[in-house]
Formats: sequence, structure tokens, C-alpha cells
Amino acid sequence: MNKTEQLKSLYLECGLDKEDVYKHQHYIIITRTGIEKIQYAKGIKVTFEPTIMERDFCVVKAIGQMDGEIIETFGSASKDTSHNKYYPEMAEKRALSRVVLKLTKLYALGVFGQDEADDFKKA
Repeated sequence: MNKTEQLKSLYLECGLDKEDVYKHQHYIIITRTGIEKIQYAKGIKVTFEPTIMERDFCVVKAIGQMDGEIIETFGSASKDTSHNKYYPEMAEKRALSRVVLKLTKLYALGVFGQDEADDFKKA
């Protein structure tokens, strides 16, 4: 199955629609709602651990589990990486996107989460 077929299959399986996915320069971006649709459709369980919580910098570890596979990854936010000043929430959103994309192997297909970088916002 090629990349396009894999993505189409995932979109159908997870109930994604045109509001959940868009093309940004060289990448395919999944929106916040799309990430959560994938999480629930795939039965991905996620827990979060605050790692660094400072006034101007935050790191959150996400531990995700799907079909017996466990992935750990991190999300961070700071004044240099986020226009929003609620760093713990941004770090959590980024960690969730990363763990869902890693567990579903979407990174290998060139897919990223909208929350992973301010540059990925829809124009």
C-alpha cells in the first residue's frame, strides 16, 4: 500500500474529514480535532507527566499505549516556541500530537500535528 492509500485508509477508519487535515508547504497537517479523532478511533490511551514546569518554559511527557505498544515522547513550549502564554497546555497538546502520530506511524508518512509548531497553523 502506498502513502496515499495508507492515509486514505486511516482517514476513513478514523472518521476524518476535510476540516481535520490540510496541506502546509511540504507537509500534511492534522488539526487538533483530527488528532483526537485518531486517538479515540484507535483506542490510544495517554497519560501525561509534567517534567519541567517553569514560568517561561514547560515540558510534558506523554506516555501512549495502543495494541500493547508503548511510546514515550515529549512536548514543550516556551516564549520562543509559542505565541500563547499558557505553556503547560501547549506542551500537553504538542505531546499528545506527537504520541498519537508516533503510535500510528504517521510521522513515517510525512504527517505532523497542527499543535507541534506555530508554523503549522492553517493560513
